[in-house]
Parts: sequence; structure tokens; C-alpha cells
Amino acid sequence: MKNTILLVEDEEGLASYVAKELTFEDFDVLTATDGEAAWETYQQEKDKLLLVLLDWMLPKMDGMEVLRRIRKHDDLPVIMMTARDYLGDKVTGLDNGADDYITKPFEIEELLARIRVIQRRTAHQSGLDQTYHLGDLTLVTKTRQVDRAGETVQLTQREYDLLLFLMQHPSQVFTRDELLDNVWGVDFLGQQNVVDVYIGYLRNKIDVADAPNLFHTIRGVGYSLKEDDRDAH
Repeated sequence: MKNTILLVEDEEGLASYVAKELTFEDFDVLTATDGEAAWETYQQEKDKLLLVLLDWMLPKMDGMEVLRRIRKHDDLPVIMMTARDYLGDKVTGLDNGADDYITKPFEIEELLARIRVIQRRTAHQSGLDQTYHLGDLTLVTKTRQVDRAGETVQLTQREYDLLLFLMQHPSQVFTRDELLDNVWGVDFLGQQNVVDVYIGYLRNKIDVADAPNLFHTIRGVGYSLKEDDRDAH
């Protein structure tokens, strides 16, 4: 399993502390102190990376631009580290393909918990090689390609994980807590409404005009992925 983390942080003290703690946890750590160096390191080392810990505010090229460039090439997990605690900023990061975010200052245990979630997800996905169908929606795990009505749908890592889980359990109804445990992991320390946000993202990308809705809100319970929309609310 890949065990290398690219740590992108321009604050020397924080970078040194996080790198030390990650090394103590048996991760290999590559570091970059500005956006241009981060992009160069990613290009050189991407095949060995487990994930990127990416600061938002960086010299030369900000973290959001680094994230956008990475997303043009692959779905490598990215956790944003940011002092920006505004909801709009967090939504922007998620919209641009971040898998998770952690707000500074943070406890190292919280960061390690978020990394463990990604490790479990990556280990699980590496053993999958299947194709799932629901109506005209298709998901191929080997290539991670998703198509609706013959059109390819571009998804972020977290969107893909959520869709995969729902396609593995068609027509079943899941509460927000169940989705958090199965997709984000039991160690996830964020807010429950992140599920609502990601269901909204998937709806916008997959429930296309002139086709039956596949994502359904079961009022007072949670969400379900199914062809029959008679129970949709």
C-alpha cells in the first residue's frame, strides 16, 4: 500500500511538527513550502503518494490552484489545511475537489484520524474490480469511470466513494450517520450535514434532465439510490 504523504506547508514550525508526527506513525513524508514546489513534487512523485496535505495560503501558487492542477490529472486524495474557517471557503475547497479539510490550529490526533479514513478507503478500493449498473447509470471500479445515459460524469474522490457505496446497496435507505460511518469512516470528526452537501453535488451531476431521478430523500430518515422515484420528496 502507498505510504507516502506530500506535506505542503510554508509555516516552518508547523511543517516540522506535522512531518515528525507522520514519520513517527510510519509514513514517508515529502515536503514543499510553496505552491510551485508542491506542483513539481507531485508531478515527480505522484505514483507513490497516498495523499496530499495541502495548505491553502501558500507563496508563489496558492493551494487552491495546486488542487485544481492535481484534479486535472487524477483523483489523488487531498486534505486541505487552512486557517480559513468560513463555510464558503470550505465549500469552495470541496467544490474544487478536496476530499476533506482541517482547520488550523488542529490536534494531530484529528489529522491522523482523517488520514486513517483515507487509508481504509484506499485499501478497500484496491481490492475491487467490478461494474455496477442502475438504470442508465454505470460505475466501473477498475477505471473509476462513471457514465449516465452514455455521458461520462466527472466526480471528486469523495463523490465517487459515496456513489459507489450507494450503488453497492441499491434501493436501501441510509441515515446520515450510516453514510458517514461507511463512506467517511467512524473516525470522521466533521459535521453531519456534509452528507447533505455531497448528495446535492451528486444530484447536480447525475440526475440529468429528461431522465428519472436516482437520488431520493426519504423524509425523516435519510437517502436512497434507486430507479423508482415514486417515494421521492
